[in-house]
Amino acid sequence: MSLKFDYLVIGSGSAGLTFALNVAQHGTVGIITKKDRAESNTNYAQGGIASVLDQHDSFESHINDTLIAGAGLCKREAVEVIVREGPDVIHELIAMGAEFTTKNGEFDLGREGGHTANRIVHAADMTGREIEKVLLKKVSEHPNISILEHHFAMEFITEHHLGKHVTRYDNDTHCYGVYALNITEDVVDKVIARVTFLATGGAGRVYLHTTNPEIATGDGIAMAYRAKARVANMEFIQFHPTSLAVAGANSFLISEAVRGHGAYLRDSSGERFMQHYHPQLELAPRDIVARAIDSQMKKLGDEFVSLDMRHLEKNDIIEHFPNIYAECIKHGYDLATQLVPVVPAAHYICGGVVTDLNGQTSILGLFSAGEVSCTGVHGANRLASNSLLEALVFAKRASVKAIEYFQKVNTPIPDLPEWDDSGTINNEEMVLISHNRRELQQLMSDYVGIVRSDLRLERAFKRTRLLYEEVEEFYNRNRVSVPLFQLRNMITVAYLIIRSAMRRKESRGLHYTTDYPDTLSSEQRDTVI
Repeated sequence: MSLKFDYLVIGSGSAGLTFALNVAQHGTVGIITKKDRAESNTNYAQGGIASVLDQHDSFESHINDTLIAGAGLCKREAVEVIVREGPDVIHELIAMGAEFTTKNGEFDLGREGGHTANRIVHAADMTGREIEKVLLKKVSEHPNISILEHHFAMEFITEHHLGKHVTRYDNDTHCYGVYALNITEDVVDKVIARVTFLATGGAGRVYLHTTNPEIATGDGIAMAYRAKARVANMEFIQFHPTSLAVAGANSFLISEAVRGHGAYLRDSSGERFMQHYHPQLELAPRDIVARAIDSQMKKLGDEFVSLDMRHLEKNDIIEHFPNIYAECIKHGYDLATQLVPVVPAAHYICGGVVTDLNGQTSILGLFSAGEVSCTGVHGANRLASNSLLEALVFAKRASVKAIEYFQKVNTPIPDLPEWDDSGTINNEEMVLISHNRRELQQLMSDYVGIVRSDLRLERAFKRTRLLYEEVEEFYNRNRVSVPLFQLRNMITVAYLIIRSAMRRKESRGLHYTTDYPDTLSSEQRDTVI
């Protein structure tokens, strides 16, 4: 089946929905999401949105905090864009109906690691869900927007599908839409659009322990890489310091805002330890806190450290963190009276598909924003709560440029072929896919985690190469399925992370290697692949 829209959006998180709402005044919009419309990384974002909304704060302070966290690799112009345009997007959300937590008629601004001022706007401890709810309501009410649930985007359609040899260094490759698997009907649809917007989120599921939902398998990054878009800085994987270390909790994220509210970290002897690692103690940047926890666990032979809020008022904890409190209770821990076991887990990718300050990728007609993209904002480490801010600001900027592109570029869309799956068969051996998936996640966690080395990376590279060959052989013989395509995408993203890490001969931000522990190169900038 063939579908056609003026604008096509891949992903239904905050970036995708914001873009869709902005361009819908200028044409028809199709939103592809592989699960239900509300299933996205945005929906799981607890902490909030960092923005300068207090008279005692300043743009320059927020910019400086971001640059420091990014360890010298942030693009200042990109940082200035999100910081200076941030307050406007907050007020636009409020105008749509978003309700953020207030105190005495003012924003109840929190503080998180790496920030020197209280600037975290939040809706209790479920900020992402509040934003998603408001945006989805507006999208569902708009007559120009169609949401294609249970559709899995597989490949961008470019000149490659017309028989042209496309390379990563071409400047005249166009995106004409995607091939998408209609999961409900088990057929591949050709979805055509003059403008495509990529907003598929991250790839935390490449690792064994992650705070990300099941959907975060790196599909957008892998698709863009296969289409020959430029990708950069994939070695910078942020591990959230405090995920709940309890069987069955699925690495539930305990927000940085909890430490911002005054929680301590303690080791198995009951001692606080962050004073040995950073002057900001528990509010140090995430990479430092995650490495400190990792180091402390290895020194003492422990599997977790503990989060301590026992010195805080119980009612205050419940008021500020109702969802986190309830989740901990569900797993047998009372935040107000007990030490809670926590461990770092893969959380956020600071690299991704390279874009300019207007969300334009290296492929014409393909725009991108959110975690899937590399705008230069985060550098080598993301400052807490800059993620939702970046997604909203750059989605808005991308929509302006995309409308301009749509109106100016009148080149007719060529006759595009249907998806060809001739010669393939249906294969029910899901055990092959599930086994390879577990193997990939284990080796990424063991060899390409918080602390790396040349030897570990070399081993990871060799093993992922074998997995790639096995899965490609399986893929070429069998009809497409979501688990199979997700595995292919995860292997692609793992390869990009490993190759990027092998190229960076220094320790910087989220990339720490025992072979270059004290090395910081003034010459090594972005790792573009």
